[in-house]
Amino acid sequence: MSETVDLLIEAGWIVPVEPEGVILKDHCVAIADGRIKALLPRSQAHEQFQGEETVRLPDHMLTPGFVNAHTHAAMSLLRGYADDLPLMTWLNDHIWPAEGHFVGPEFVRDGSELAMAEMIRGGTTCFNDMYFFPDIVARSASRLGLRASLGMIVIEFPSAWAANPAEYLSKGLEVRDTFKSDPLLSFCFAPHAPYTVSDDSLERLRGYADELDAPVHMHVHETAAEVADAEREQGERPLARLERLGLLNPSLMAVHMTQLTDDEIGRVAENGASVLHCPESNLKLASGFCPVARLDAAGINLALGTDGAASNNDLDMIGEMRTAAMLAKAVADDAAALPASRVLRMATLGGARALGLENEIGSIEAGKWADLTAIDLSPMATQPVYNPVSQLVYAASRDQVSDVWVAGRRLLQDGRLTAIDEMELRERSREWGRRLEKAHGEYKEQQA
Repeated sequence: MSETVDLLIEAGWIVPVEPEGVILKDHCVAIADGRIKALLPRSQAHEQFQGEETVRLPDHMLTPGFVNAHTHAAMSLLRGYADDLPLMTWLNDHIWPAEGHFVGPEFVRDGSELAMAEMIRGGTTCFNDMYFFPDIVARSASRLGLRASLGMIVIEFPSAWAANPAEYLSKGLEVRDTFKSDPLLSFCFAPHAPYTVSDDSLERLRGYADELDAPVHMHVHETAAEVADAEREQGERPLARLERLGLLNPSLMAVHMTQLTDDEIGRVAENGASVLHCPESNLKLASGFCPVARLDAAGINLALGTDGAASNNDLDMIGEMRTAAMLAKAVADDAAALPASRVLRMATLGGARALGLENEIGSIEAGKWADLTAIDLSPMATQPVYNPVSQLVYAASRDQVSDVWVAGRRLLQDGRLTAIDEMELRERSREWGRRLEKAHGEYKEQQA
């Protein structure tokens, strides 16, 4: 007698990611209570299970949902606001002044929901956020059904969210306590960067992180200037400082990491930290090239992120995979560096592992949450299909993402968002654009 499950998903190809490189043809995923019950051949699935609903996708590949390991979701409202500028000019003269004027609960809600809509459309099922008002982002993600890791941000200067590092920490911990029972939400500490957080704040944060076994999400070695300034002003490189403070450990999620010596790569590997690679943001801001192939060869866990839409300018994980693969080959001078299967692993299980969620998401395995993405490979741009993973990384676009499930809930169906009013969200976003454009014009007049 067959067992009844909530959902059966059949696909032309299923890529479980674990084991890496495996591609299963004509298989089926059985889902019950939001979790994966089984992954098995289609014929066996229909012998063992009866689905309350069956979704048949014969021209599609089914993968774990993408994990966008580094975002500033609310900054979607700053997309295109200050392009073609170096990092510190971009931050000091444009982004931080705009944030100081506009950032508040409504800005964060609307910007984050705009980002979530874009990410769902592109196949992302979990994002790791670093921004102010994480309580607002938590409410929106939970309501819309998207998985999120929320950063408890810490920075030395005041903002609309908190006045000082102690308040950042206390308010972040309060948000964590409020939402810790929500199965879609997890939390990490998010000190902005070594150059914006003091030793005292980092030491206090490390104590909390150790006590709560929480990850630490931080921009590290993003530019050559950042490293040179630290050496000149503090007498040590930022990574060495983090190691001295006890933060270079398996809980560290180091973002960007474009400036690394061989010895530093060895130290990262030895201490078990993860590197969150953001190739398109690094390219756009001319921050440098993360030595991904060398990090991979050292056995370091690698994840993939888009960064915020103000510095990318999209939240497209399929595009990010392609850029990561191509760039790694050029930097390593090796066409075999970072093959398609490895970059897909970065975009899924690598991100899950960095977030401490590898037992819950990141691969299609029994017992894990049913966070899944279906990509239609029938368009001419991805025909013929010799290897669906290669087609995904090197030829597909995010427009080919047809369906997305998070914990078994369908958030994208045949390319349509199921939980978001697109017209209403678009109008909210346009209103912010009008306000920001007016303020930007006034700011430029003052600077003239």
